[in-house]
Order: sequence, then C-alpha cells, then structure tokens
Amino acid sequence: MGDGLESLPFNEWVAHVFDHDVREPSWYFDMDAPVWEGPATLTLDHVTRLFKDPVDHLARYSDAQLNQGFWYLVGESGSTHMHALSDLSAPLEPRIRCVRSFSPLFEQLFAVRCSSHSSHLIHVRPPDFNPLNFACYMWWDIIPFAGDPADPAHRDLDAAALGVMEEILSIESLPCRESALHGLGHWQHAYPRAVEAIIDRALTKSAAWPRELKTYALNAKSGCIL
Repeated sequence: MGDGLESLPFNEWVAHVFDHDVREPSWYFDMDAPVWEGPATLTLDHVTRLFKDPVDHLARYSDAQLNQGFWYLVGESGSTHMHALSDLSAPLEPRIRCVRSFSPLFEQLFAVRCSSHSSHLIHVRPPDFNPLNFACYMWWDIIPFAGDPADPAHRDLDAAALGVMEEILSIESLPCRESALHGLGHWQHAYPRAVEAIIDRALTKSAAWPRELKTYALNAKSGCIL
C-alpha cells in the first residue's frame, strides 16, 4: 500500500484523482499507489467544490482520464471518498451540499462531454462511444450510498439524493437521464412511492425521449434494472 494522503490543497487533490495515464488495471490498484485518507470534512469540501464548478478544473483531462478518475473517486473499490457522505463525524449540512453538487456536475460536465448512447443496451461499444459514459451511467451503482428510510440519520440525505436524481432526469441528455433512472431503479426498494412519483412526473414530459429510455423508465419504477 502506498502513502496515505491526509491533506492536499484542492488543485493537488484534483491532480491526485485525475492526472494519471489510462490503463488496465487502473493506477489506483497498484500496490504502491497513494491512498486518500483525508478527514470527512476536507473530503466533502474538495468534492463539493469540484462538482459545483467542474468545467475549468477538469478541462485539461481527457474523457478517458475523467472516467478513470470518477471510478476512483466515487466507487469504493478505488477509494473511500464517498464514505464521507455517511460519516457522522461531519455535520449534516456539508454532506447534503455534497450530494446536491452532483446536479451541476451532471449538467455542466456529463451532459456536455458524454456521447449520446444508451449504456444499458450496449454490448459491443461503437467507435464513437465515449468512455466517460461508463462513469455517468454507473454513478448511482458504484457509490457506497443507498437509501435507508429506517435510519432517521439518513432521511435528509436520502431526500437530497432523490431530489438530485429528479433534477438529473430533467437534463436534456440521454446519458444523464439514463444514469438517473439507473439510480432510481436501485433506490426503488427503499422508496418505492417516491421513485414511482419521480418517474411518473418525468414520463408526462417525455415526448422526445427515445422508446428504449421510456422502457427503461418503466423498468426502473419496479426496480427491474441492471
């Protein structure tokens, strides 16, 4: 295991996450890869700052670097960054702000840079498929954060997350809408009525949606998604 990083200035932290060659296996699986061990409060500050204004901070990275970086940042197989959302040592408000910062990230970055493909239907990637679509589609699948209505400490965070998924569902972007439906499908078991209501509201405005997205939305309403 590499050195534990307990603190980095924001710009150095962004480089730690994204400034790596793209390869398989990814850099963060190396035995000597540095490991982020910053406190929850600092982690939330860095993540929220990045997600609220992602364009300038991430402009110099390729789509493949961004995809690799988001898998490291969001997925717990790469790091523990997103455990900060459930870390009770951090006040609730910064954790909610971090969840709400997902909306501008999707609107400003994923909606602009992803290619218009339905990831859940792709078995063989076409030449123009953007690797960044993977992180967009799998966001709510790989993040170590799920709805838990039985836990009072979770309810405000859960409400924020459901609100963010509804906001992302309204973005005029096929990958963003598909990601939101993917997340809602995973949360359906915890919040079936809320998920059904969110998707029903979206479907009433879905005249321009392709047929496969409407089908995916209906599957998400019952939690039947991949």
